[in-house]
Amino acid sequence: MTINQRESLKFVLHLDGRKYSFSDAMIVNSPTPVNSPTTRGGVYFSDTFAYKIKGTIHDLSIIPLLSKTMLGPNTEFGEIKITTTIHSDGKETHLTLFANLTNSVQSSSKIELNMILVKLASD
Repeated sequence: MTINQRESLKFVLHLDGRKYSFSDAMIVNSPTPVNSPTTRGGVYFSDTFAYKIKGTIHDLSIIPLLSKTMLGPNTEFGEIKITTTIHSDGKETHLTLFANLTNSVQSSSKIELNMILVKLASD
């Protein structure tokens, strides 16, 4: 997270075999609306704090694909894959973040996604 504050990372969101530029991405550790770790609706686990990802996609063709990934009444939600590359000390590290979509806000030119980070992988 501190790397993202020092340098502007480029994020790519992967969904249904397509790639979307994921701009204005922010990752923050914030409280969740539960008092103790719990299973939410028998579908997913929620801790008292979670890493949340927020960002914007300007390609509105993604909208029909999002319904399969949204948490809530949908019990068959899918993870969203987000990738980025960090350049540090002359090395390149590829990060893959997996997140669950909690909500989205759509306008005529963009869609803002709010997600909870569920796992992270690097190579």
